[in-house]
Amino acid sequence: MVPLQSQVLLPERIAGLLGLSGTVGQIVGGLLGAFLIANLLLVQTAIAGPWAKRKITAAFTDRIAVNRIGPFGLLTIVTDAVRLLSKELVIPEGVDRPAYDLGPLLVPFSALLGFAVIPMGNGIHLADPETGAVFAFAASSIASLGLVMMGYASNNKYSLLGGLRAIASNIAYEIPLIVTAASVIIFTGTLQMSEIVAQQTEPLLSIAGVTIPQWFAFVNPFAFVLFVIANLAEVGRNPFDVPEAPTEIVAGYQTEYSSVYFVLIYLGEFIHIFLGGALAATLFLGGPAGPFLPGFVWFLIKIWGFYLFTQWARSAIPRLRVDQFLDVGWKGMLVLSFANLVLTAVIVGVIA
Repeated sequence: MVPLQSQVLLPERIAGLLGLSGTVGQIVGGLLGAFLIANLLLVQTAIAGPWAKRKITAAFTDRIAVNRIGPFGLLTIVTDAVRLLSKELVIPEGVDRPAYDLGPLLVPFSALLGFAVIPMGNGIHLADPETGAVFAFAASSIASLGLVMMGYASNNKYSLLGGLRAIASNIAYEIPLIVTAASVIIFTGTLQMSEIVAQQTEPLLSIAGVTIPQWFAFVNPFAFVLFVIANLAEVGRNPFDVPEAPTEIVAGYQTEYSSVYFVLIYLGEFIHIFLGGALAATLFLGGPAGPFLPGFVWFLIKIWGFYLFTQWARSAIPRLRVDQFLDVGWKGMLVLSFANLVLTAVIVGVIA
């Protein structure tokens, strides 16, 4: 298997196909590569949001779900897009208009930006900086700013409460998420995403002729479980969907949004789920690595596996109360993530 860091990045590949070089080649290749990856993610989100979410929830609750428009109801994706985008954009009185307009844009933008450093296999990789892991988490955290802007700017108490809950959620669980990811960095000794993936292609052990790769989910399953739980809170899925809590605060920070703004919020929510799955796959599940199938196919399987897990949690697990939610984050996840980090450092230090 060719180490990912030795492969040509997507912008360079595009520039070579177009016969461009130098700064112009980098700019054109980068823009076209970003356009391709963004559209790929938008297609995934279009399938996941209006269609797959309904089908999965219906399967859990013994209902039929969408099946009238197109084969298997797939054209519901198109009709929903037209329906939502054609609705009137209602702007409530008294909103802080710049923040009200900017908030919904930041949510999908931050998730798309995080994918810039994710290696997806088969040369589909926009950028590979030495601080790739830091960049991905930093880009993802920009969404928190968008959520609090929406909550504050809407001039609605339910929205304000949703924005405050979103910030409380992100602070309480983003720290354990990053600290748990840091345990992987200690193992690998690098922040470069391609190198993290490449090290997981090494064999861990062989049983009955079957080689098990050195995926960090196998090396440190406790850290993987912590990361997945914190990830659930970051993407707002049960039992951590406190920021929206329909039975308590209507829809939280998005209560006053309609039409294209609602679409942007909804879009950002699902792209963040896929980004959470991409980070889990890259840090713990070998990224695009896998037998027989192309790497990109394995990458899609892994991020869709995480998406299906979040939908199972949404249907099967009840929501925590706000006080329970914060207790789990600050008194449980934070302590366990630091304990995992210290233990990992000790083990790596002894081995080294």
